[in-house]
Amino acid sequence: MSGTVVRLTASSLHASLREPVLGSIGFLNEVMGRYPDAISFAPGAPHPDLLRDLAPERYVDRFLEHLVRDCGHTPERARRLLYEYGPSRGLVNGIVAAALRRDQGIDAAEAAVVVTVGAQEAMFLVLRALFAGPADLLAVANPCFVGITGAARLLGVDLVPVDETPLGIDLDALEAECRAARRAGRRIRACYVAPDFSNPGGSRMSLPVRHRLLELADREDFLVLEDNAYGFTATPGTELPPLKALDRNRRVVHIGTFAKVAFPGARVGYVVADQPVAGADGSETLLADELAAVKSMVTVNTSPVCQAIIGGMLLEHGGSLVELSRRKAALYQRNLTHLAEALDRHLAGPLPSGIGWNRPEGGFFLRMTLPVPADTALLEVSAAQYGVLWTPMAPFHLRGGGDRQLRLSCSYLDPEQIETGVRRLAEFLRKEIP
Repeated sequence: MSGTVVRLTASSLHASLREPVLGSIGFLNEVMGRYPDAISFAPGAPHPDLLRDLAPERYVDRFLEHLVRDCGHTPERARRLLYEYGPSRGLVNGIVAAALRRDQGIDAAEAAVVVTVGAQEAMFLVLRALFAGPADLLAVANPCFVGITGAARLLGVDLVPVDETPLGIDLDALEAECRAARRAGRRIRACYVAPDFSNPGGSRMSLPVRHRLLELADREDFLVLEDNAYGFTATPGTELPPLKALDRNRRVVHIGTFAKVAFPGARVGYVVADQPVAGADGSETLLADELAAVKSMVTVNTSPVCQAIIGGMLLEHGGSLVELSRRKAALYQRNLTHLAEALDRHLAGPLPSGIGWNRPEGGFFLRMTLPVPADTALLEVSAAQYGVLWTPMAPFHLRGGGDRQLRLSCSYLDPEQIETGVRRLAEFLRKEIP
């Protein structure tokens, strides 16, 4: 039996698949593959040294011990929990909730936590649950992490970019967007922010701005989606409370990940969604219950073995996120300081006008401005002729913008590599930028 092989056309597939943002990460990986000897300031990945001492088997054993000793399971039942399909809500919810309460002041019940396949799934679930129709809009700090904008586009959620300032999202502009949406018969349903050292901008929301954002959310009746991936990198003594710790009216849906504080290969994240949901029959559930129901149709459950590894890591560190991340935070603080100081050294003296950079106090990223477009063509020159890679900022911006900015990530490199990379970057800028 023979026939004609089916040939699909791009126009017959969902329009979101042609969004440039969906290909931006793949492009960077492709460039890195073509220039393996280049120093890459592109990936926001954990440092390889932090992955060398991982002992997954030991962490699983520690979690199994917890299931038997603290949860009352028999050894056989404990092992079966790891080998079978697990509950959509998760297995380590209580450990995560206790760590958040202890280290971040987030007083959420275990039932309000859903364990997800990384923070990315958490974002997808939250958007699917909250955005009921075309009238609902998602405000995002601009520039914005491509994970949330990509998820929104795949789900058909319309985005409203609000410029980010060094102290966080521009609240006056956000308030104006809320009013404009109402005039158009729509509403800002939620606002996505990363208050601590955002990716890619590196800005940090001050404490007064955090309080003002929550006040604005109350006044304008929207939810705040808080992405807390980089808060652990704050210099000791400068920590600020997450928005969820300040949340008195359950306005904040808090999204976290173990990719940076543990390791990304586990693909374990979580969402705290303690908002009550009133049913038509008068019953009441939590938003977390709705997210778990959606998750049961997407990934069914987060790998129980991966959850056991993360749970065991937390238990081995006294159930503390701070203790789990302490060594990692120190390395990232060292690298960010070294990157800033290397830029000061190698870019001292006369420079082409229009070159500058910010100085974030934490996180993985630093943002540089150029007097010319920092596009893929310029990146090819930088990689091929000077052996240094960076990330164009334009894909992080909505409605244009960012075309003359680039992002430098320091998390994946050693100080010697940072020094060499900045030296190459300085040569590139002096020779190629008019």
